Amino acid sequence: MGREWLLSMLIVALGGLALQTLAWLPQSDSCGARGDEVERRAWRRLWYPVVPALWVAAWLGGWTLTESDPVRDRLGVWALYIAWAPFAAVFGRAAVRAAWALLRPTPDSAVATIGFIHPHTVFSPFLAKQLDETELGAALAHERAHALHRDPLRIWLAQLLTDLQWPWPSAQLRLQTWLVALELARDEEARETGVDGEDLAAAVLASVRFLRGLPPEGRTPFSGTAFAHAALVGHSRVLRERVSRLLAPLPQAPRGGTPGLPSFEAMALMLVPLLLIAVILGVVYGGHVMHSLLELTS
Repeated sequence: MGREWLLSMLIVALGGLALQTLAWLPQSDSCGARGDEVERRAWRRLWYPVVPALWVAAWLGGWTLTESDPVRDRLGVWALYIAWAPFAAVFGRAAVRAAWALLRPTPDSAVATIGFIHPHTVFSPFLAKQLDETELGAALAHERAHALHRDPLRIWLAQLLTDLQWPWPSAQLRLQTWLVALELARDEEARETGVDGEDLAAAVLASVRFLRGLPPEGRTPFSGTAFAHAALVGHSRVLRERVSRLLAPLPQAPRGGTPGLPSFEAMALMLVPLLLIAVILGVVYGGHVMHSLLELTS
């Protein structure tokens, strides 16, 4: 069997097994004094089930660096395909949904941040007419916070990670918990720039009233297949909590991290050394381990 084709099958089968094994991890608690702390914790928990799968893929990549092409072991092809097929179906479903989230037209919404490389805000002129100057500025400050952290890209990645763990309901709960925490964190970040919490709460409530008049596909941007954008209003069940936090005094604890993309930077600092170690171990020990594994399928 060709080395690259075998590698892709093993990554899907073994990586999928690792994902499905850890997908049952519970979602993080959405309670906390500060939204940014809760958001970082929920973001990391989204990635926990994925790290072993990435490690397996890196280890297999290290093995292929020293493996001949084609692989000479006598393989039980049907056994490999049987192990590969269910995980390939999950991976294929995730890929289709990720592509659809990118290609489908953006539904009507009140205000949202779109774009991966250069995020920008789209604002309904009909909603803008319903807001006064301070409320409009509050809504834009919230969206600028989304753009600063490239949240459309992060939302798309989070949905992709969740789809790779289908059909576990705990994976979807982790996604929803993070989306809630994301909105609370961006509310706080907007208020730290001088926005009044009451103005932002008024903008959120005005957006809810505006969305009631839109078709169903434009009302809840985080239901079903995730859209590649971040919106002022998330899931309806968090509305009461958001408004309560906005009307309460802003927590004064110092914010952690640095401006920009601390979540991506922290994830890279954790993943890159682990993946390099996996590649090295694959180069050194991959041949012995994989030949023994492949013999079991022959």
